[in-house]
Amino acid sequence: MRAGDALAQGIQPKRGGTLTTIVNPEPPVLHVGVNNQAPTLIVGGKIFQGLLRYSAKLEPMPELAKSWEVSADGLEYTFHLQENVKFHDGQPMTAEDVVFSIMKFHMEVSPRARGVFARIKEGVAVDANTVKFVLSAPFEPFLLMFDVTVSAIVPKHLFDGQDYRQAPAVQKPIGTGPFRFVEWQRGNFIRLERFDGYWKPGQPYLDSIIYRVVPDSQSRRLALETGQVQLTQSNDIEPFDVPQMRARPNLEVQTAGWEYFGPLMWLELNHRVKPLDDVRVRKALAHAVNRDFIAQRLWFGIGKPATGPVASSTRFYDASAKMPAYNVEAAKKLLDEAGLKPNGQGVRFTIRHLSLPYGEVFTRLGEFLRQSLRQVGVDLQLESVDVGTWAQRTANWEFDTTINYLYQYGDPTLGVERSYVSTNIKKILFSNVAGYANPKVDALFTQARDAADPKARQAAFSEVQKLLVEEVPLVWLMEMAFPTIYDRKLNNVITSGAGVHASFDDVFLA
Repeated sequence: MRAGDALAQGIQPKRGGTLTTIVNPEPPVLHVGVNNQAPTLIVGGKIFQGLLRYSAKLEPMPELAKSWEVSADGLEYTFHLQENVKFHDGQPMTAEDVVFSIMKFHMEVSPRARGVFARIKEGVAVDANTVKFVLSAPFEPFLLMFDVTVSAIVPKHLFDGQDYRQAPAVQKPIGTGPFRFVEWQRGNFIRLERFDGYWKPGQPYLDSIIYRVVPDSQSRRLALETGQVQLTQSNDIEPFDVPQMRARPNLEVQTAGWEYFGPLMWLELNHRVKPLDDVRVRKALAHAVNRDFIAQRLWFGIGKPATGPVASSTRFYDASAKMPAYNVEAAKKLLDEAGLKPNGQGVRFTIRHLSLPYGEVFTRLGEFLRQSLRQVGVDLQLESVDVGTWAQRTANWEFDTTINYLYQYGDPTLGVERSYVSTNIKKILFSNVAGYANPKVDALFTQARDAADPKARQAAFSEVQKLLVEEVPLVWLMEMAFPTIYDRKLNNVITSGAGVHASFDDVFLA
């Protein structure tokens, strides 16, 4: 519900007040682009903005671009920018900042955007408020690339000529969003305050947003129940606590607002570690895990079992490409065929599992995986680390297995391809850290990426999905959904396909 919708329903947007919410876990930095972890994107979405935002049906809508045109041949994209937009340091945002952000900043720091923006043959500032991008070849999903979580517009004057990841503006982020960064007491809270120079007259409505850092899951639930916070999102409330939250009359529980992301969770496998390089072993691991149990008993139905590398909500999903089903005996047979016989303790091999530190439910998931794999003779040893260490070790390939979940951004070229193509085997988080390589997979993703016709793209994507479920480079576990739970006094919380990652410029307390 946008502000206009609120008025149509007789609710007058009210100016003032502080929204107190939670961020979990505490992000390493707040600069989107430099860091793409979920907590950074949620907080950073209030500080930064993209050219576009998207509806729940993934239709592009204006943000920093008020309008745009695409040439008939699909090669030229012209964006007309909002006027009188300022960064939080008072400097005007111009077309030069947009060109720098797309052509230089995100090309350097974003492993996912790099492959797409490399297709831009030319990016030019036509005038102060007009940007034109010319592609080397038509690229059907190009307009899905301009959300704040993908390509936030950053100030050229604070980054050009510097190490983008180490520049001072990374620690004190400055964007065009409705809220400016004010204070961060590590381990305690992050405070954002209204930016009085915001380009939308009279907005934002809120005076400030405070993100409290609350590591303990029951303390987060208590804070919501007692009104100490008015909003929780993402992993804040454990799935097993959501049914009780639904029963409280003052709270609204929604799972909408994740359509743009289509998050898919999997067991990450490091193919450099034996015997994980053996497809029979990977298939056995997939057979050994009951995905229905994970979705229903650990996540209480918030999400559904994965069937393969593409989420069912993502374009070009092929329902006929199904990964190995839960079958303990089939898993044992495959491990026998791989020559991995049990020792006297019934153990075939031991691998380490780097637990994802995103809440108690992921701890429970690690324990469930250990029990599941123990049934087939695999000893999974759990390691617990903090968020920063998890990100560093995963990026540096210093793991045997871990849990990860990535956003698909509505199209496999944008959010799926990066995890499987050999050109993206890099020591960068959310790239192909597994080290999986198959020339046929590379070729099919390229074919799907380059095809202008959706039917041709579907054919290539269907073939690559069938090939991936046969090779099982990762063990896909669940298509995720996340509850957004908020006090009914809070209005306009979910207004797009990006949900709580949006700017919150029209959120108000009534």
